Amino acid sequence: MHTARGCAGPRGPAPDRHAGDMGDHGQHDGVRRGKRGGGHGGADPLEAELRAAVRGSVDFGPSARALTTMDASNHRRVPVAVVAPRDADDVAAALEVCRAHGVPVVARGAGTSVGGQATGTGVVLDLTRHLRAVLAVDPEARTATVQPGVVLDRLREAVRPHGLTFGPDPSTHSRCTLGGMIGNNACGAHSVAWGTTADNVHELTVHTYRGATLRLGRDGRGAPDGVTDLVRNHLAAIRTGFPPGLPRRISGYALDALLPERGTDVARAFCGSEGTLGVVSEAVVRLVEAPAARALAVLGYADEGAAAEAAPGLLPLGPLTVEGMALDLVRDPAARARLPRGAAWLFAETGGATPAEAAAAARALLRAADALDGAVVTDPAGQRALWRVREDAAGTATRTPEGAEAWPGWEDCAVPPARLGPYLRDFRALLAAHGLRGTPYGHFGEGCVHVRIDFRLTDPDGVRRFRRFSEELADLVVAHGGSLSGEHGDGMARAELLPRMYGGELVGLFGRFKDLWDPDGGMNPGVLVRPARLDENLRFDVLPRTPVDVEFAYPDDGGDFRAAVRRCVGVARCRVEGPGTGADVMCPSFRATGEERHSTRGRARLLHEMLAGEVVAGGWRSPEVRDALDLCLSCKGCRSDCPVGVDMATYKAEFLHHHYAGRLRPAAHYAMGSLPALLPLAAPVAPLLNAAARVRPLAALAKRAGGIAAERDLPELARETFRAWAARRPAPPGAPRAYVWPDTFTDHFTPSVGRAAVTVLEAAGVPVALPPGRVCCGLTYVSTGRLDRARAVMRRTLDALGPVLGAGAPLVVLEPSCAAALRTDLPELLPGDPRARAVAASVRTFARALEELAPDWRPPRLDRPVAGQTHCHQHAVLGDAAERRLRERAGLVGELSGGCCGLAGNFGFERGHHDVSVACAEDRLLPAVRAAAPGTELLADGFSCRTQLAQLAGRRARHLAEVLAGALPGRPVP
Repeated sequence: MHTARGCAGPRGPAPDRHAGDMGDHGQHDGVRRGKRGGGHGGADPLEAELRAAVRGSVDFGPSARALTTMDASNHRRVPVAVVAPRDADDVAAALEVCRAHGVPVVARGAGTSVGGQATGTGVVLDLTRHLRAVLAVDPEARTATVQPGVVLDRLREAVRPHGLTFGPDPSTHSRCTLGGMIGNNACGAHSVAWGTTADNVHELTVHTYRGATLRLGRDGRGAPDGVTDLVRNHLAAIRTGFPPGLPRRISGYALDALLPERGTDVARAFCGSEGTLGVVSEAVVRLVEAPAARALAVLGYADEGAAAEAAPGLLPLGPLTVEGMALDLVRDPAARARLPRGAAWLFAETGGATPAEAAAAARALLRAADALDGAVVTDPAGQRALWRVREDAAGTATRTPEGAEAWPGWEDCAVPPARLGPYLRDFRALLAAHGLRGTPYGHFGEGCVHVRIDFRLTDPDGVRRFRRFSEELADLVVAHGGSLSGEHGDGMARAELLPRMYGGELVGLFGRFKDLWDPDGGMNPGVLVRPARLDENLRFDVLPRTPVDVEFAYPDDGGDFRAAVRRCVGVARCRVEGPGTGADVMCPSFRATGEERHSTRGRARLLHEMLAGEVVAGGWRSPEVRDALDLCLSCKGCRSDCPVGVDMATYKAEFLHHHYAGRLRPAAHYAMGSLPALLPLAAPVAPLLNAAARVRPLAALAKRAGGIAAERDLPELARETFRAWAARRPAPPGAPRAYVWPDTFTDHFTPSVGRAAVTVLEAAGVPVALPPGRVCCGLTYVSTGRLDRARAVMRRTLDALGPVLGAGAPLVVLEPSCAAALRTDLPELLPGDPRARAVAASVRTFARALEELAPDWRPPRLDRPVAGQTHCHQHAVLGDAAERRLRERAGLVGELSGGCCGLAGNFGFERGHHDVSVACAEDRLLPAVRAAAPGTELLADGFSCRTQLAQLAGRRARHLAEVLAGALPGRPVP
């Protein structure tokens, strides 16, 4: 098995060579690394002075530094520390201390930049922790005053009551911040109608590295000394040096915004400066009228080239957006079924004062489009589902259809819209010439193309090809009159190539412009001006060169744990704040705490740094990784909700296995992790144990010994187990057509669920039995990382299931978490055993078993509303389509909440987890139950969900099988 030392790879822990990684490119005018060196050690003047000057948090620890080494790019830079300013005064104070010590500063929002500009070697200013308020809204002036850390969706929620919105809307709108959008001049799908962020900024309050506080606006207001003279002395170069007819030109500095004829707009010129000029502490942004109604025309074409050539023809009809994507990025059959015929599509949205007006505009687009097929979607839910397909392309594109890794680097170059078709043909030819693959998609109405390409950035030959391709593609983009960046900025990915786009004179002016703002070169060095090489600082360089010994098979990653960890590319859908919407589960612990280390991305970053061995030392023994994973609920939500399929529950089990190898584990791992072994011993004395649990001192003692939260009530044991009930009932005539799985929770805590399922299945004409022997899915051993024990239990189960597998009857698993363990963990822990795959394939939920085995059976009509929760493992692994259909046939109307109940098996019972468990339940489940009307049926198929509702809300929820069994005419439930 892999050792702690081996986590750093065969090279061992490497020196912190990225901490000073600008080399000859990144440092000038006296900025130095600072007195900390690599950022390690004890008492330190920089740390002491920052703590004295800043009221917000100051963190020099390895966890905080590891979490900010990367953004959503290919690049990695190791910071000295992370500072979370509490207000504008804190920003100024942090800059003053950093300048005194010659330490660079990079401002960071959500960290979703794909150019590497949200990483840095000095002090990272985390503006998302405190500076996150909408300070004022002026509906008459159509402006809002915001702090830089406010999330775009929170701003849009704040102004929605006034019928307004902020026009730019990147696909990361649920987590990107206004400060980050200003830094990158973000655009999004609706820039066709409302422009880029720079078009929607009125004033900015900015703090420079030298300590000045500037209020930027039009007519040269707030410009540092010398800026207006620089523009005045080079009018011809600035007027002629920027490519014309290009709505998405983000690359370089926007010096043309300072031309007299454009109002000498300093705020606009600052947008897109990627943190290299100063730090925004406040912004006044313009708002636009939100259409009262919207409709969506989805147009199908034979290929992406046809879609690209059709897009400019739709613009005269005034759509709000024209987005394009190809078939390769629609991997979900359900998503594909929503789309018209074709191999590529345009998504053209329209707005109107009424639904009829918006629909009429969409139909006009449909008539004007030369498309193979098309549809107009007017209902909001249908539109959201289709936009979700488009937004998920950012994650889907990180894997080719064959499963190979694909990377950014050329994520967003743009050409004039009329050139998009020819450009894409030349782009495809260039890919083929280099033996590369990638699927373009993006903002076709503005000529902006997103693409991730299968560069082999983990080996030197692949990196060399990456450089050659990048140089040739830059020339191709320029030949088509385009911009190297059309949305995400240059960062370290493209800044080195800016002379190919702008020429030496204009790039020289960029350098002089930067120096007038930041003469010390302390703001985000290595970006835009005097840049690092595009193939330096790659995040793959520090990973082990040979595979890591692991327990799970990681079948989608070639058995390579390094590749599994690399899945996280930083798009950060796990960072959605506050009460979620829709059916997403990911990431309940981040929504509860708001801390990056408790997001799926944060944990993946820490695992990456654990493997690297530079910032996070100790390998599998790392306390930083252990502490971050401690609040992972193992809900598996990321397995389905993360666009790239990160499975943190599996990674957590893997880590815990190695972390505690040969060491004493937490008491909860033994007590709750061993429930399948302990509960059969307790069953004969269940009444006595239940009585003891009601005696507070005895219960407190038991909880303390078992690592159980003192706030929790111990669940009551059943007087008769499900297995005992099944053993004394007469065997049904004939061979069983299904086997009902006696999971630990159903067997010992809620046998009523098992009895109800048997009753309903037999009422539907499906004779059932329980599997022979003592079977167990091994879930509790997996979730506590006791993987050797889990494998032993699983092998014993496979041996017992021999006759069942031979009969070919399905296994009806009533507890969703156990069904998910059999479906995924079993074959991934025993990949060489064909019986494991057979068992996984035989697993059915209660509703799906009824649908397959008794398709003509009609459930009793209940005609009542429902509330409750779809189990997180069911959402992530099994799907709930059959459950929805069964509820509909039974007249159970309404939606169950998404999210995670917060109990999540042993998680919510473990000491130290109670508050987070409650916060997760308060995210969606408890509010949905409280809002339910009288007479609403509370449904929860998971034991954890039912227990959480009972203990936190005092409400009894039932499994769907119990609800149906109770309504069967003339057939009492045993």
